[in-house]
Amino acid sequence: MNTPPTSMDDGIRAVSGPEAIAAMRRALLAATRYKLAIHLPVLPADAFNSPEELGELRRIAIAGRGADIRIVLGDPAAALRAGHRLIDLAHRMPSVLRIRTPAEEDTSAETETSSWLLNDTSGYLFLPDADRSEGRAALKDGPGQAPLLLQFEQIWQRAMPATQLQALGL
Repeated sequence: MNTPPTSMDDGIRAVSGPEAIAAMRRALLAATRYKLAIHLPVLPADAFNSPEELGELRRIAIAGRGADIRIVLGDPAAALRAGHRLIDLAHRMPSVLRIRTPAEEDTSAETETSSWLLNDTSGYLFLPDADRSEGRAALKDGPGQAPLLLQFEQIWQRAMPATQLQALGL
């Protein structure tokens, strides 16, 4: 049985540098249909803050009944203090864009420093150390995404809602 050739963009590749990581984030967001899973030890000021990225997040959030954006954020209070625009979007769409903080048992050195973005078309961006601009990514790699998605699901199930980010509605 012959398999159709895949485009060069679909394969696993190393990403290095802030510009390459931002471009890969935008490509993964653009390829997303309904679901995103994001794990961030901290929310950098330049991540998910550009008009293009926020526009893609809005598009995903209103894509239909199956829309779901889940974020595990290690330090939500810092993102709130910084006035990150992703937090504003989460306030406007709380039923679709949900943010949780990891449980105590999920704050190991490996999960506490790594970040990843997973979409519903088998794409991912994985940074083993979120403070360094080096990692791996693919627009379509189900076998490469599977262990990251499994780990995210386990962390998400134990995580607690980020109550400090909830709008007070006063």
